[in-house]
Amino acid sequence: MLKRLWSTFKGSVAGSVLAANALAIFSGMIPLALVKLALPFGAARRGVDRALNALAEGWIAVNGWWMAMVQRIRWDVRGLEGLRRRGWYLVSSNHQSWVDILVLQNVFHRKVPFLKFFLKRQLLYVPVMGLAWWALDFPFMRRRSGSRSKDLATARKACEKFRQIPTSVMNFLEGTRFSPAKKAAQQSPYRHLLKPKVGGLATALSAMGERFDALLDVTIVYPEGVPSFWDLLSGKVKQVVVRVRELEIPKDLLGGDYEGDPAFRARMQGWLHEIWTEKDHKIEEIILGLG
Repeated sequence: MLKRLWSTFKGSVAGSVLAANALAIFSGMIPLALVKLALPFGAARRGVDRALNALAEGWIAVNGWWMAMVQRIRWDVRGLEGLRRRGWYLVSSNHQSWVDILVLQNVFHRKVPFLKFFLKRQLLYVPVMGLAWWALDFPFMRRRSGSRSKDLATARKACEKFRQIPTSVMNFLEGTRFSPAKKAAQQSPYRHLLKPKVGGLATALSAMGERFDALLDVTIVYPEGVPSFWDLLSGKVKQVVVRVRELEIPKDLLGGDYEGDPAFRARMQGWLHEIWTEKDHKIEEIILGLG
C-alpha cells in the first residue's frame, strides 16, 4: 500500500513538473513565434529559429532532470560516437510507447540537432503547444482521404525549411505504436515490428536529398516490458536499451519519385526491409541478453 502511494506521489509530482515545464517553455516561445510570423525573412528567421531551438533544448534538459529524480533508470546506450551537433540527420526508430519520445530526446540531447517530429495536422490547434510546434517547424501532416500526393506535398514543403539550419528529422516508420494485435492484423513478417511505412521517409529524402549526412537507425527495447507514460512518471521504468546505427543513405535514393517511379519505390522498400530485418534481429538479441 505504501509503495503504491509513494509511486502515485512521485507520478503526481513528476507530472506537475512536466506540465509546468511545458507551459513555461512553450509560453516563452510565443513572442518569438509572433516575430517569426511577422518577419518571414531568411536572416530574421534563422536567428529566431536558434533561439526557439535553445528553449526547446532547455525543455528537454528539465525533463531529463525529473526523470532522474523519480527513478534510477539503467541506460544502456550504444552508437552515439561521432554524431555532430551541427549535422543534418534523418532519424527512424521502432515505436512502442509514448515513452519513446522522451527516451529519444534524452538520448540525443546535445548530441544531434533538436529532433523535429512529423505531427498530425490536428495538433496544430492544441493551445500554446500547437503554436510552439509550428514555430519550431515541426512538419504537420493533413491526412486527406484519396489524396496522398497532396499530403506528401505538404510534408515536402515543411522539410524544405530544414535546409537552412542543422536539423534532425524524426519519423516513426511504423506509423503507430506496436502491439501484437496490430502485428497480427497487418500480417507483419517481423517478430517485434510492424511493417514500415515508406512515404514519409521518401518525402524527406526528396525534399532534402544530399543535405542529410546519414540515417540514424534507432532501436529501443524495454527489457522489463513496454512501459506506459504513467510508469515513467511514477518511477517504474528500470532499464532502457537503445542502439543507434549511423547508416549511409544510398545515392540512388536521393531525390527520386516515390509516387510515380515503381523501380525507385521498390529500391526504397528493399532498403528499408533490410534495415527492419536487422532491427528485428537486434531486438531479439537484446531480449535474450545477447545485444
